[in-house]
Amino acid sequence: MKIYVGNLNFRVTDDNLHELFSPFGEVVSATVLTDKMSGRSKGFGFVEIADDAAANAAIAGLNDTDYMERKLVVNEARPRVEGERPPRKSFNKGGGGFNRGGGSGGYNNRY
Repeated sequence: MKIYVGNLNFRVTDDNLHELFSPFGEVVSATVLTDKMSGRSKGFGFVEIADDAAANAAIAGLNDTDYMERKLVVNEARPRVEGERPPRKSFNKGGGGFNRGGGSGGYNNRY
């Protein structure tokens, strides 16, 4: 079963998650999601536990508990639904984003 773990401290690593969930059963994977550009944690992650009973015990045992100064949100991960979030605007296709044109006004602009 795949488990969502939210409200993580930004210092939490994959290894920390693995260690936190391992007392409940065999942890198949533990991943903290990070921002592609900065590499900084997004504050949530996913843990996969082999046995559903162990996963449910982990959810019951860890949800709403304090870990690294943050109160965890732990529940069964829901599958991502396409169209749930609107697509982000692209900055390189025109029609919005950065303004690349413009005038040459401004203080002391002689050149």
